[in-house]
Amino acid sequence: MPTGPDPSGLPLSDIRLPDGFRISVFAYPVPNARALALGPRGTLFVGSRTANRVYAARDADGDGRAEAVVVLAEGVAQPAGVDVHEGDLYFSAVTELWRIDDVEQNLVASAPRELVAGDLPAGDSHEWKFIRFGPDGALYVPVGAPCNACDAGDPFAALLRMKPDASARELIARGIRNTVGFDWHPVTRELWFTDNGRDLLSDDEPEDELNRIPAGLGSIPHFGFPYVHADGLPDPDLGGAGPGGYAPPAELLGPHVAALGMRFYTGSSFPAEYAGDAFIAEHGSWNRTVPLGARVTRVRVADDGTSAAGYEVFAEGWQRADGSRWGRPADVLVAPDGSLLVSDDLAGAVYRISYEAGGRSAASP
Repeated sequence: MPTGPDPSGLPLSDIRLPDGFRISVFAYPVPNARALALGPRGTLFVGSRTANRVYAARDADGDGRAEAVVVLAEGVAQPAGVDVHEGDLYFSAVTELWRIDDVEQNLVASAPRELVAGDLPAGDSHEWKFIRFGPDGALYVPVGAPCNACDAGDPFAALLRMKPDASARELIARGIRNTVGFDWHPVTRELWFTDNGRDLLSDDEPEDELNRIPAGLGSIPHFGFPYVHADGLPDPDLGGAGPGGYAPPAELLGPHVAALGMRFYTGSSFPAEYAGDAFIAEHGSWNRTVPLGARVTRVRVADDGTSAAGYEVFAEGWQRADGSRWGRPADVLVAPDGSLLVSDDLAGAVYRISYEAGGRSAASP
């Protein structure tokens, strides 16, 4: 457990967790921390949007806190998405895909990087990209809708799969307004992803979604946007105009909670009941009358990995009673020791949530 004063000064004592869980600062400062990825040697890589930087942080002595944060890249446009493949770091930058070779041997400021592609599609909205390599070795890249609610045609509001050199691109799912987090179930290897619902309908509609792409489909699934939202809510302007046959959500999340990063829990340090469940970073609503989100939630997943079985708050307290916020979770990642790392782009930090059997929920010093 980390000891000594917390250099961030963040009010971690405000965070409420289930009994036995503790939260501490893993890395700070990490301005505008967004997507998270781990290297094979345990280095944490962090993307950003407004800071236009990619960071690296490593806990070399194993005390649960990174000793330093290195700016690997800067001056690139919204490098929100990061992932490591065969020892190389890939990161997105709106229309660009970059690579830093053998990255854990190049943890230096402004590390040499190579442009992999400069023609990724991007519109006027939702242009930053969360990226992940799948179990098949392919790179998965979402393309958000260039609007609040419109049909801009392929490849917008969709998910693409491609080779690591950005060639052989194919569309694998449609009707996705904007996914900023996805993961593959540890047993079924099916892809699950969050999706942000459209704005400006009402405070309570539509809800954000957690979706699943079933294995063995013979056609490209369509998840409804922009014609149908959440659990079948027709769009007031476009409803009825689409192709139909939409895939339903695996789980409805809160309305306008801005569900971003998600991961299945694959560690062994949390209680057994958490195995295979999904953790989701909810960034929080931006124009809801009563703000909602700014928390980490848990979706219980059936043992066979084919359906969701409940949705609940896991960690909250970044939003104050008056609706203001001192933090906004953006991504989650299971660390090698089984703890859960959580990025926060408002506070500029990465937290570590750990479990101590028999303990009470608390903030670590």
